[in-house]
Amino acid sequence: MTATVKSINPANGRTIREFDTITDEQLQQKIEQTHEAFLDWKQRSFDERGAIIRKVGDLLVSQTDRLSRLMTEEMGKPIGQAPGELELCKGICDYSADNAAQVLADEPRDLPGGRALVTHQPIGVIFGIQPWNFPFYQVIRYTIANLMAGNTVLLKHAPNVWGCAEALEEIFREAGLPENAFNVLYIHDEQASQVTEHPRVRGVTFTGSAATGRKIAADASQHLKKTVLELGSNDAFLVLEDADIDKAVNACVTGRINNNGQTCVAAKRFVVVDAVYDKFRDAYIEKMKQVEFGDPADENTQLGPLAREDLRDNLHEQVKESVDKGATCAIGGEVPNVDGFFYPVTVLENVKPGMPAYDGELFGPAASLIRAKDEADAIRIANDSVYGLGGGIFSEDEERAASLARDHFDTGMVSINGYYIAQPNLPFGGVKDSGYGREHGGFGMREFVNSKSLMIAQ
Repeated sequence: MTATVKSINPANGRTIREFDTITDEQLQQKIEQTHEAFLDWKQRSFDERGAIIRKVGDLLVSQTDRLSRLMTEEMGKPIGQAPGELELCKGICDYSADNAAQVLADEPRDLPGGRALVTHQPIGVIFGIQPWNFPFYQVIRYTIANLMAGNTVLLKHAPNVWGCAEALEEIFREAGLPENAFNVLYIHDEQASQVTEHPRVRGVTFTGSAATGRKIAADASQHLKKTVLELGSNDAFLVLEDADIDKAVNACVTGRINNNGQTCVAAKRFVVVDAVYDKFRDAYIEKMKQVEFGDPADENTQLGPLAREDLRDNLHEQVKESVDKGATCAIGGEVPNVDGFFYPVTVLENVKPGMPAYDGELFGPAASLIRAKDEADAIRIANDSVYGLGGGIFSEDEERAASLARDHFDTGMVSINGYYIAQPNLPFGGVKDSGYGREHGGFGMREFVNSKSLMIAQ
């Protein structure tokens, strides 16, 4: 049984397009076709795979104007930020193509009375369930690593960006990827379990909320399928006594409003030591006041709408609950009376444990300011979270900041004196309720392979 799914423009609430979902029978056929494609694709050399993957990256950036407009229309990304997402995708394609042969090379090992090899072989069809906030990057992140490893890929994308999913399928085809090696599944959430349980599907990777991640991991574990989870976070950015306040403010504003604040590794909690709290607070609020929401199709817009109405409403409820529990709202905090799903930049102070602004993830342009007594207290507050994806430290003592980040910050990634997102050559992923497994930097290419021991007597 099929149904219709609407894609809604978040800047005005109007329907862009309607898509039909596929039936259970069509879904089973897609899975089988993707497995058949694997039997051929796994035999291709790294050079053959790499040439196609590099072409994917080239096509993504060559179509920047079209794809940028598509992202802006479907999920409200400010159009000036869209080309950066496509450049990152190309970087991932190039890095993976350049390094797969080395990352997945056979490794000789000692063996008494003989010799041994460890070989990393593809395992089959990998199922990706991906969110809307970076509609091209999120897919490229897991797809490219797995294709370079010799696996084939199924995608269940967020329904509000099915136009982007369709565009990706066209680009893979144009790049020369064999038919069915990458297949988009236009399915309901309820159909996803059919994919996970299918014996041809060998692994599942998911990006999204911790609550949904638990369900997907539990479902996969019933069938002994490996998972990689990249979940939410409430990343803390620490401003220490010797920080360059101007540098910290600029980075922390960017880190909070980039992609309309809808980024897993966005700067969300700003933990500032008492000695410089007031100075940072005043400068930060002044800078945030200058950020106005507007038409995401305008090149000058810094802040567009949230991607869906329910996301905007959920964010507002989190802000209201935090205020009800004692936080103070320095700026913002009100739903504007305009078309679309806009929310203004919002800064909350006096944020304490027990508030959504402290414990949860504010997925939008709302910032939490938290006063710490000193450096040790700042680290304690940063780690006082169920999450552990990213974070940051601002200090002019770079060596000291690196030591704190390495030895004491309980996250998968830390930025020092700046705000960074994913890098093609560095591992990406978190700990605790932010998930497990790593992508990028070669690590993603080893998540879904069979590291096989060959023991050869001599």
